[in-house]
Amino acid sequence: MKKLLMLVAALVFSAGSYANLTIEITQGMDNPTVIAIVPFGYNGSARLTEDIPGIVRADLTLSGQFRPVPVKDMLAFPRSEAEVIYRDWRILGSEYLVTGNIEESAGRYTVTFGLFDILGQRRIWQRTVAGSEAQLRDLAHFISDAVYEQITGIRGAFSTQVLYVEAFQQGKPTDRFNLMLADSDGARPRLVLPSKHPIMSPTWSPDGKRIAYVSFETGRAAVFVQELATGRREQVTNFKGLNGAPSFSPDGGRLAFVLSKDGNPEIYTLHLGTRQLTRVTQHFAIDTEPSWTPDGKALVFTSNRGGKPQIYKVTLASGMVERLTFAGDYNARARVSPDGKSLVMVHRSNGVFHIATQDIQSGDLRILTETYLDESPSIAPNGALLMYATRYQGKGILAAVSLDAGVKFRLPSKQGDVREPAWSPFFD
Repeated sequence: MKKLLMLVAALVFSAGSYANLTIEITQGMDNPTVIAIVPFGYNGSARLTEDIPGIVRADLTLSGQFRPVPVKDMLAFPRSEAEVIYRDWRILGSEYLVTGNIEESAGRYTVTFGLFDILGQRRIWQRTVAGSEAQLRDLAHFISDAVYEQITGIRGAFSTQVLYVEAFQQGKPTDRFNLMLADSDGARPRLVLPSKHPIMSPTWSPDGKRIAYVSFETGRAAVFVQELATGRREQVTNFKGLNGAPSFSPDGGRLAFVLSKDGNPEIYTLHLGTRQLTRVTQHFAIDTEPSWTPDGKALVFTSNRGGKPQIYKVTLASGMVERLTFAGDYNARARVSPDGKSLVMVHRSNGVFHIATQDIQSGDLRILTETYLDESPSIAPNGALLMYATRYQGKGILAAVSLDAGVKFRLPSKQGDVREPAWSPFFD
C-alpha cells in the first residue's frame, strides 16, 4: 500500500501580487532513495535571498523518489570531500550525499557542489555552476536536475516551467482570466496575459520560446501565438465558427488546431512560415483536440466517429486514420509520452472523469487518478510526471501524478480557480 506523506513542502516564496501554487504531496514511493543535502557553505558579503540546498531538498521530495535526511538529524555539515565521514551517513541510512559551497563576488554567485555514494564510499562527481542573484533559484533547480539524472538515469525536469490559466469568476463585469507562467514547483509566478475574456488551451513551442493559446477577446474563439521574451503576439486564425486546441509540431514549424469553418469541426495544420493551411481530417463526425506524435509524422485526436469520444491517430503522409482506444465509453484530450510508447488521456469510468494512460502497443490501460472531474493532462518533458486540472475543496486546482501512479501531489492556488496546465519542454 502506498505511503501517504500528507506534508506540505516549503515552496512558497513572495512573488508580488500573484499567488504561488503551493505543493501538497499526497503520495510517494514506498521505498524512496534516502539522500542527504547538507547546508552549503557560503562566502560573500551579500545576504543570500534563496536557500539553495533547501530548494534541492524540496525538488527531490517533490519527485516522490527521494527522502531527504532532515537537517536536524545530520551529524556534520561537510564542505569538501576530505570532511566526509561515510560512517556518519550510513548510520542515518543515507545512500547519497550532496555537499556544496557558494562564493559571491560583485553580485555573481558561483556554486560548487558534489555528489557522494555513501555505500561505495566515493565521490561520484563535482560540478560548478554560476549565475546572478536573480538566478539563484535556477541554480538550485540545475543542481536538482543533475542529482536526479545521475541517480535515476532520467533527465531531471525541475528547471522546466508550467503555463496555466487563473480564472476569477464573480459575475460580470468582474470576470477576469490570467494566463500565468511559473516554475515547475509553482514558485515565481508571473503574468503572461491578463484578459476579461476566457483563455483556453495554452501550449508550448518545442524550443520553449513561444506559446499558443485560444482567446475570445475578438468576440469569438481565435488562436494566438506569443513570444515569451518580448510579449509580441499574433492572431493566426480568424475563421468563423470554432478555432481551438492549438498544438505545435515537434520541429516548431507547424501548428495543428481545430476549425469548423466548413461545417463540423475538423483537424487542420498551419505552416507558420508560409501560412499554408492544410485540412487533415475529412469526416462528418466531430474531430478535435489534436496532438503530435514525437516524430511529427502523425496526430492523435479525439473523435466521435465511432459513436462516442475515442482517440484516433491520423498519419499525415497518407491520411490513414486508426482508432487507438477501445476501453470505456469516453476517452479524450490525448497526449503522447515523449518516448512515443504511451497515451495519456481523460478517461471516464463509472461516470467519473479520471486521467488514464494506455500502452500504445498492447492497449493496456491504467487509471492514474482517483479525484473528480480530472482533465487537461500535460506530460513533463522527461515523461516521469504529468500535470492535470481537477477539483479540490470546491476549487479548481492543478495536480500531478507519475505515469505509474506511485507519486501524487496537488498544487492549489490561494486565489482563483486554476486550470489548463501546460508543461514546458526542456530549456537547452
